[in-house]
Amino acid sequence: MREKKIYTIAGDMNTAQCYAVIGDADRFNKHKHAWKAWRTLKEFGCAVFPVAEGITRLEGSKVYPNLAALQDKVQVVVSCLRAERLPNLISEVQECGAKIVWFQEQNWTQEYQEQADALGIQVVRGCILKHKVYTRPFAFFNPCYWHGMKSAKVPKKKY
Repeated sequence: MREKKIYTIAGDMNTAQCYAVIGDADRFNKHKHAWKAWRTLKEFGCAVFPVAEGITRLEGSKVYPNLAALQDKVQVVVSCLRAERLPNLISEVQECGAKIVWFQEQNWTQEYQEQADALGIQVVRGCILKHKVYTRPFAFFNPCYWHGMKSAKVPKKKY
């Protein structure tokens, strides 16, 4: 049996960890950023759980209604919703047992940072999509390719 290769993504995160991607029904069903983040982590070979109210299945995967349903199952929570939609995010992250919160572009606030520092939760900022390998020549048309020029890359999982 082949050993699974583990890649570093960003900070202390790697492809061996379990992730929860928080979004809403609109951001998952209409293939917006939450769906793209979830799909990219799956392509990396990570165990990833979508979290959103209002939907139960996403492309064959179970969707969890909240982080409490993932108690002690995830190490990293990926926030794909704005701060006003998740006022208690950091306390929910602590309750579910995760040690890292990964904020996507424009979702981080200073208040979140202060709460996380007080609880000993690591905060990582930046887009997941810049760690993806984009195929050429179409890569040049994707803004995530340009934003992630010097970021660590993770190849797609080979099936």
